[in-house]
Amino acid sequence: MSFVPPGTGWPDDPATAATPVAADPAGVRELAGSSRDLAALTARQSVCRACPRLVAWREEVAEVKRRAFADETYWGRPVAGWGDEHPRILLVGLAPAAHGGNRTGRIFTGDRSGDWLFASLHRTGLAVQETSTYAGDGQRLVGTRMLASVRCAPPANKPLPEEKATCFPWMSREIALVAGSVRVVVALGGFAWQAMWPALREAGYALPRSRPPFGHGVEVEVSYGSAPVTLLGCYHPSQQNTFTGRVTAEMLDDIFARAVELAV
Repeated sequence: MSFVPPGTGWPDDPATAATPVAADPAGVRELAGSSRDLAALTARQSVCRACPRLVAWREEVAEVKRRAFADETYWGRPVAGWGDEHPRILLVGLAPAAHGGNRTGRIFTGDRSGDWLFASLHRTGLAVQETSTYAGDGQRLVGTRMLASVRCAPPANKPLPEEKATCFPWMSREIALVAGSVRVVVALGGFAWQAMWPALREAGYALPRSRPPFGHGVEVEVSYGSAPVTLLGCYHPSQQNTFTGRVTAEMLDDIFARAVELAV
């Protein structure tokens, strides 16, 4: 089988064989909207089969594998949000990597981008370990939760507009379920910045009429009910950005230290 069947013992697998599966966009809307807590939502996210192209790609990657990981079992399913259930800080990315989250079952884990990210989170007190290489490795986020706007690894790291739209209810429902505690939302990259605005609005945040442009260190004040919330832009720690020096360890640390300051 080219993916891990739910409920078969994978570390931190949120689903079981009885978890309902969304087979189309209508199913995503129904199952996301009826999820009353994060446990139900993440379980349902992790077995979604609503986007045929993404399902075929993630499972092909899990079967063919990369040579460096040829002896490993790949997760091969959608990658659910994870971390604190009552986070002060929410980290938003675009999508899992084919040989990162699609392999490990945990967003931002298992590739060079994740190495940079977790090292910075550890230095700033938001993660208990400086690395995270697989689900169940002991990593734990402190007052922080991570999620992606698209839950499946897309070919060429580029989900189609219709795939983003299909996955949207998972994101907006997850944001709504944690909104009461969140004080800072960090967008990792311009695509995540674009994706999070409609999800925040759907979840009940009061946002400015026009969307400010993305930039590293950009701060935008919004609110959820009477609580102030800050949106923070952060360049993505992709290999292209870190190799060229567009993103440095100090730049990441500055963003997360600022998030900690704002979240207090």
